[in-house]
Amino acid sequence: MVDREDFNEFVENLKTQRDELRVKMHLAAADAKDQWEQLEGKWGHFEAKAKQVGEQAGEASKDVWAAAKDLGTEIKEGYDRIRKTL
Repeated sequence: MVDREDFNEFVENLKTQRDELRVKMHLAAADAKDQWEQLEGKWGHFEAKAKQVGEQAGEASKDVWAAAKDLGTEIKEGYDRIRKTL
């Protein structure tokens, strides 16, 4: 025989968990969107630096390459954070 009080408590706990997760999902989606928008801005800079590296030769391109690599690493880490959020 099912205890009505236990069952009602079970249902209420599930509802509470569901509501908490809904809020967290909404916040996670908003956070992921904000992170994406920031990364999109950095992507344009990265593409410009990557083009410079391709056009330059020798010592001068080492500095540009280092800057592009740092920016690319930052973008990759941001993508990883978004992936974990989703």
